[in-house]
Amino acid sequence: MMFSATTTWAADEPIRALIVTGGCCHDYPFQTKAMIAAAKERGVAIEWKVVNDGGNGTKAEIDLYDDPNWAKGYDVVIHNECFANTTNKDYIRKITSVHKAGVNAVVIHCAMHTYRAAKIDDWRELLGVTSRRHEHQSEYPVKVVAVDHPIMKGFPADYKTPKDELYVIERVWPQTTVLATSTSEKNQEVHPVFWTSRYGKARVFGTTYGHSNGTFSDEVFLTTLTRGIQWSAGRLSD
Repeated sequence: MMFSATTTWAADEPIRALIVTGGCCHDYPFQTKAMIAAAKERGVAIEWKVVNDGGNGTKAEIDLYDDPNWAKGYDVVIHNECFANTTNKDYIRKITSVHKAGVNAVVIHCAMHTYRAAKIDDWRELLGVTSRRHEHQSEYPVKVVAVDHPIMKGFPADYKTPKDELYVIERVWPQTTVLATSTSEKNQEVHPVFWTSRYGKARVFGTTYGHSNGTFSDEVFLTTLTRGIQWSAGRLSD
């Protein structure tokens, strides 16, 4: 199932996107290829750079962020990494300070659990939500709560995810706008699954879905993700 992606371009140039990926638990090469192919199939012009670094464990500090200009020239940075046990606050702030100054972001799935062992909240504020755990995999119905938001327009009312994990959201930060939710099968608690946020001068789109290759093969998810990239980059009108 696919729904159309209508764009309002702020400029004729392609979106310049940096994907930062790697770490635990997911097929990042497949997900990266799927993301790039989805944008092309939907006619969204994006120039991509991919940094897949840090191995496949839960703790890493990648070289990219050693350069204070690591995000210079990009319209949006897509965080699809998974390093739960990296706790170095100075390292984390090399990332968050750049976003706060105005570099837009898209945060996917395990980005929500990246740096979750850190004592500082900077990364969690960037994400727009706080999560430290997830529930079991299932095919979760998604309820759109921001029906007029351009990212969600046309989203199917009867949509269920491919098998994916429901992340438990402990906190929704004040600058966050929830776009859609799913309900726990264990306790009926409702959790955001798509949202937008503001972090300093940056626009942020987030989704907790994206665990499986099935999700990254799903046309509705890929269209929503592509629109989220466009919105974050300032190319999809509110």
